[in-house]
This record gives sequence, structure tokens and C-alpha cells, in this order.
Amino acid sequence: MKARDLGALFALAALWGGAFLFIRVASPALGPVPLAEARVTLAGLALLVYAVALRADLGLRRRWKSFLVMGALQAAIPYTLISTAELHLSAGLAAILNATTPLFGALVAAVWLGQRLSVGKGVGLLIGLLGVAAVTGWSALPWTLTTALAVGASLLAAFSYGIAGNYARRAFAGVAPLASSTGQQLAAAVLLAPFALPIAGVSAPWTRLSLGVAWAVVALAIGCTSIAFLFYFYLINSVGAVSTLSVTFLAPVFGLLWSALFLGERITLGTVGGMVIIFAGVLLVMGARLPRWTYRRTRAALVDAAPAESVESIDSIGSIESSR
Repeated sequence: MKARDLGALFALAALWGGAFLFIRVASPALGPVPLAEARVTLAGLALLVYAVALRADLGLRRRWKSFLVMGALQAAIPYTLISTAELHLSAGLAAILNATTPLFGALVAAVWLGQRLSVGKGVGLLIGLLGVAAVTGWSALPWTLTTALAVGASLLAAFSYGIAGNYARRAFAGVAPLASSTGQQLAAAVLLAPFALPIAGVSAPWTRLSLGVAWAVVALAIGCTSIAFLFYFYLINSVGAVSTLSVTFLAPVFGLLWSALFLGERITLGTVGGMVIIFAGVLLVMGARLPRWTYRRTRAALVDAAPAESVESIDSIGSIESSR
């Protein structure tokens, strides 16, 4: 990877990791839904201006239904859930939990698209779940019902991202990334607008808008969303999708770093250990090969528990693993 591409990768990871910092600052002041609405509106408008400057055909009218679905799954739902979770979770922990997105993506692909899970991916899913249990159980936060619900909201956000990724493979095949990103942000703004309006008797969120919160919202929308997507487009075109996926491992590290530097959050050994376990699961789900001895032990356990006619199927899975 060239120095320029490596710099873009670290910039993207720093921006996406920083998103959790800015959410932690702004969500308690504005509320989860108004913050999500402000984020997608500002990000969508910024991307729209950029697309108009490039004279890009976004196809907003032709694909408006698909944009609404993607806007819900890729922006409105997860942005709101993460903003809700960070009312009670640290920014670093939220960033780590979001790294489970590839795990949910693989699970959704298996259930929805019928893609068979290999032994390696199945083991990766189990390791990822163990990592989630470890990082939440070993965190410095007290384990209460509120904490559990906040962790659940973070995982639901990752699950929504997983569904969105699989939906995009079908609905947006051949569509320019700039078009899909702009359309989904604008669609999310439309979907969230009715829920972001102030309720009678409740003060409007902008009445609690301090200068620090305002800067957090702008940085979240423009820096961590619009500009981050531009880095993402560049990397996809320059180094390919597989290399770009390494941002999955870098973004949580930056999330921990920014939260410790600017919010004074503690980085415990348990948090780091849980993150490493999740990363190991994600690596396997993304296609890293299992050691041969691991497959032999897994096969032996499956053969002992399976009827004779199933052994051939088990061996076929092993042949797929060894040929990757």
C-alpha cells in the first residue's frame, strides 16, 4: 500500500473512530433523534453540493425507494441507536461494539441470502460473541439493566449495518458510491424529520446548543460522515474493498484513543482484551484461514455428533476451507 493510501486509511479510521467521541458529547445535550437528524441532514447536503460540483448523476428520482430503505438501515436506525447507547456507554466501548458489524453481516448473508457459513466463519462468529461478552463484562462501567439495554442498542445498530450491507449488494450493484451515500443520507433526513420535531412541552434541542456541542455536531456530520465517505470512495478505487476493510480494526482503536485523550475515559486491560477477541472473530469471518489443526479438531467433533450420511458434507466444508 502506498504512503498516500496508508494516510487515507488512517485518516478514515481516525474520523470514524472520532464519530463516537462527538456523539458522546452531543447526544446528552440534543437527544439521540435530533442529533441523528442533524447529522444526516448536514452530511447529505454537503455530499449533494459535492456531487453537483462534479455534475454527478445521483439518480435520486429513479432509486428513491431503495434510498429510503438504505437510509433507514444504514443511517437513521443505527445513528439513532448509537446515539441512544452513548447516553449510558463510554465512547470507546461503543466504538468497539460497532466493530461487530462484519459478524452480523456474515450472519445475515447466511440466513437471508443462503450463503453457507464455512467452519472458519462459524468459529469466527462464536469468538466474536465471546468478545462482546468479554468487553462488556470487563469494562469499567457498572453492569446494570440500563447498561445492558445500551449494549443491546449498540449491537442492534451493528446488526442494522449488517442488513444494509447485504441489501446494498443487491439493490445498489453498479451504482456509484457517491450516489448511494448521498441518497441514503438525504433519505434518512426525510425519515427522521417527523421524530426530530420538538414535542409540546419539551424545549427544542437547539435551545440547549452550546458552542462545544455545535462544533461536535458539525464535526460529526461534515468530518466523520461526508469527508469520511470521500476517503472511503478513494480507498475503494485505489486499493480495493478488501484492503479498505482493515479500517474495521483501526477505527475502534482511534475511538478508544480519542475518548481517553479528550473525555478522560479509562482504557482497561479488560477492554483491550475484549477488543482483541472481537477482532479475532472478525478476521475469521472476513476470510482468514483457520490453522489446519483447528479444522481437524472441529471435524472430529462434528463427525462424532453427526449421522454417517453427513460426514461427506462435513468433509466438503473442510475442502473449501483448505482451498481458500
